[in-house]
Amino acid sequence: MTKLLFIQASPRGEQSKSIQVAQTYLDALKATNPALEVDVLPLWQTELPAFDGDKAAAKVNVILGQEQNAVQKTAWEQVVGIASRFISADRYLFAVPMWNGTVPYRLKHYIDIVHQPGLLFGLKPETGYFGLLENKHATLVLTAGAYADSFPSPAFGVDHQSTYLKAWLNQAGVTAIDDLRFQPTLLTADPQGALEQAKQAAVDLAKAHARI
Repeated sequence: MTKLLFIQASPRGEQSKSIQVAQTYLDALKATNPALEVDVLPLWQTELPAFDGDKAAAKVNVILGQEQNAVQKTAWEQVVGIASRFISADRYLFAVPMWNGTVPYRLKHYIDIVHQPGLLFGLKPETGYFGLLENKHATLVLTAGAYADSFPSPAFGVDHQSTYLKAWLNQAGVTAIDDLRFQPTLLTADPQGALEQAKQAAVDLAKAHARI
């Protein structure tokens, strides 16, 4: 059975355009694959511990192959517990609005917890980072109020949103990545019509994915 983790990075719930488009994609994917197991992760309703000094020290010890003390072991176990939910998924669906050119801080917080040595990546002094995730696929649903590829940059914003997410996923070993964009959401003559076009693109992509 394929497991999909649906990560919602917007705090706006059903009012969020990124979540609406992502949900349309998911509904279409489930229609062709009823056995799909879906795990929904609404980041703003999920308790995320601070990545504090104890967790940072535990991370360094993992990289260096050193022993953890009791406090660090507890801190690392908390990290592993959260990361395991991410690792266990076969597919990822991200609903991500653009905030100040990049991703909401709640998503960055989550990534800083789960992206750990020995869990999502390894590091070799001779060759650098390498991903530990294999045979995973990610679909990114990206929205932005003013930014769009067709608008001049930086006047209408700069895309550190998709570039950051793709670079992070690549470093973790996820290279099969598709994106769906509803950009801009505000500077468009027909916002509702543009949203419906984005939803139709989501349905089309889901149908294509169902054939893979």
